[in-house]
Parts: sequence; structure tokens; C-alpha cells
Amino acid sequence: MSEPPTAQLLINFNALLDNPVFAGGFGLASLGAVLAFARRGAMSTAAMIRRRMLVNVEISRQDPAYPWVLAWLSEPRPQTSFLAKRLTRINKLSVTTTTSTTPNGPTRASFFLQPGYGRHIIKYKHAYIAVNREKQATAKTNTGEPHEVVELTTLYAHRHIFEDVFTEARALALQANEGKTVVYSVRNFDWVPLGDPRRKRPLGSVILDEGVKESIVNDAKDFLARRQWYVDRGIPYRRGYLLYGPPGSGKSSFIQALAGELDFSVAMINLSEIGVTDDKLAFLLTKLPERTIVLLEDADSAFVNRRRRDADGYGGGTVTFSGLLNALDGLSAGEERIAFLTTNHIELLDPALIRPGRVDMMVRIGEATKYQAAQMWDKFYGDVDLDGKNRERFLAKLEGLELFSDAKDGKPAPRTSTAAIQGLFLFNKNDMEGAISMAEGLIPPKLEG
Repeated sequence: MSEPPTAQLLINFNALLDNPVFAGGFGLASLGAVLAFARRGAMSTAAMIRRRMLVNVEISRQDPAYPWVLAWLSEPRPQTSFLAKRLTRINKLSVTTTTSTTPNGPTRASFFLQPGYGRHIIKYKHAYIAVNREKQATAKTNTGEPHEVVELTTLYAHRHIFEDVFTEARALALQANEGKTVVYSVRNFDWVPLGDPRRKRPLGSVILDEGVKESIVNDAKDFLARRQWYVDRGIPYRRGYLLYGPPGSGKSSFIQALAGELDFSVAMINLSEIGVTDDKLAFLLTKLPERTIVLLEDADSAFVNRRRRDADGYGGGTVTFSGLLNALDGLSAGEERIAFLTTNHIELLDPALIRPGRVDMMVRIGEATKYQAAQMWDKFYGDVDLDGKNRERFLAKLEGLELFSDAKDGKPAPRTSTAAIQGLFLFNKNDMEGAISMAEGLIPPKLEG
């Protein structure tokens, strides 16, 4: 009687197992499968433990906190325990170098060391924090620069330590810029610091005509004190100023001094610069750093672009009239913003610009007046000209040259600028007589004779 098929199959399988070649291969395959399954299980278990026990914070290079965290990581942290000393050594560093130059070449270099790319461990208070700084495979579409991130990892039980990290990093950044004004310029589609932060310019160092400086400063301070007033009435919280007048009258210097007085930074955009388009201007204003005055220089260039076009209708990659208006109060306009526009040619501006919401205060900062000349004399020579007699001689000579006169018979008067007076005083730092005798040099050359 023949055996059933099932029994025959078992007999054949037993015969295969008795074959040493097959048994060895089957055993290795089984062992590999078990090890692979165990490996997947271990990885899943490790991932679950990591999710349960660890917490990660990722900071992108595009985030304002990125440079603060790098600077905070660079701070020395002396460790007392043997384990902390061995684990928290940062052996891979990167350096950022800044230089200050003069007409004779570089005079000073500053080197800023920070953790390089890779993995590091630091100990902060009672917690160990793993730091991973890396460049990602993706890049910015406009510049091709790789994206960069810093990832901080610690035990979930110590997750609240990150609040202290960011608070201390922010305080460190404020301390580094204390008494200084950060000036930002445009690089591609980002705001980047223009060199090292500058010492705050004292408001008293900028001499405008009587009452002009005080009126702008008081208005700006009143605006900053009324945030809730704007919110309660549903009014966009932004303020716009237009400073116009001839070159060398102190417009940009005053804005820098005002920023120091308000403890603000300054972000500069030259509207006449090729490459600053409507879209770029709108995008930059939405990314404006906090507590920053935006300075839009050469506002008249946008109006020139509206009127002048090439034969094909294209006038170059610059801001247009409508683009400027939309940036100031359109849908792309940001909130909590102080904007200053400057121009040397107010006659080129359109009335559509000069209305509340776009320009709330318009001030002419013009040629030097007798009041300004007197104030500047006292600033340079007041410590030696105690009785003021030489100041009166200087002012009398300027009046004799008709530098304070208005136009006569339709002919423009030979007015001078505060920049020219300052240049005269700098040339004669310790020589009052030299400043008086060289006063004729203040007459603009094109009007001389």
C-alpha cells in the first residue's frame, strides 16, 4: 500500500535536512532572518526609547535665533567633574573673521570661534545637550547656498532647559550689541549686518535747524508708546517719515542717531540700486529684523522708473512707483514698522506718496542756517572760544558771503551745507583763525563768481 502524499513530503523534507549542504544553508538563512528581525526590533525599540526619553530642537539658519545660539555655544563653560571634562570637549571649530579698514588698509581683525560642523556635547546647568550642526542637501533657490541647521538634543525630563538656553542666548546677543547700532544691508533676499555693530551716534552730534530734530524724535517716541492705541482702533501700527533736501544736510546721520536714541537697528535699501525689484522690496520688508528702522534711500528713483521706459517697455530691475506704494501700505506692508524715505529731489515725488499711512511726517532738512553754524562752532571750538567773540566773527563772515541769504531777483543764493562746514572745521581742528580765513571755501564752486 502506497504512503499518502503528505507523508512522502515529510520523508523528502527529512532527507533534505539529512543533507549537510542543505542543512547548513538553511541554518544560515534562518540565522540571518532571525538576526535581521532582531536588528529591526532593536532599531524600533531604540527609536521608541529615543522618542520617549529624548527631545530635539532644530534651529534653521534662516531663524533669527541661529547666530544667537552659535554665539552662546561658543561661550566657555568650565567643568569640575572628570566625566564632563572629557565629554564636553569641542575639538572642531569654525571661524568668522571681520576686519575694520582705513584708507591705508586693514587695521584690525576680529576672530569669532564657534562650534564647527559635526556632533558635540556640552553640559549646561544640570543637563547634557548633544549639538549637531550640519549642512543639508537642499539649498536656497535664489542663491544656491545650502541650508544649515543646528539640532539640540537632551533628555525629555530636561526639556525645559531649552527655555533657559534661548533666553540666555538672546541676552548674550543684546549684551554684545549694547551701546551699538546694528546696520543691515541687503544681500540677495536676506538682511545681513553691514560690518561690525557701530557705536551709537549721540543725538546731540547731529545739528539740524532749530526745533527740527526735537519734533521728529518726539513724534517717533510718541508712536512707540501708543502701540495699544493703534490696536484698539484697528489702525496699522506703522509710521512713515520723508526727509528731503540737498546732499550733505545730515539726513542719513540723523536717522542713525535716532536709531541709537530709540535703541533700534537700521536696515538700508537703496531704491535706485539695480536688482531691487518690487517683489524683492515687499519680501524684505516682511522679514525686517525686530526693532529696526527701515531706511529707503533715493525714493525719487521709483517715480523716475514709472515715467521712463526703454523702447521695449522695460526700465531695468529697480523698484517702480506702484511697488513702493504697495510696500509702504499695501497687502505686503508689515506691521510694527518705522520707515524713513530720503530724497534729494522732492519735485520728482508724486502726491500719492505723501499721505498719512505712507508718509505721516514730511520734513525738509536743507542748507546750513546761522543757528546750525553757531552750534557747530561751539561744538568744535567752544572749549577755547569761551567768550564767543570768534564765533561771532565767523558768523559775520558767512553772512558777508551771503551764505545765509535767500534768493534775490530770481537768482539762487550761494547756500552751503553742514557737511561743508564740518569739513572746514575738521581741516582746522585747532585753528579758529584758519577756519575763519578759509570761510570763502564754503561757497559752492558752481555758484562762485
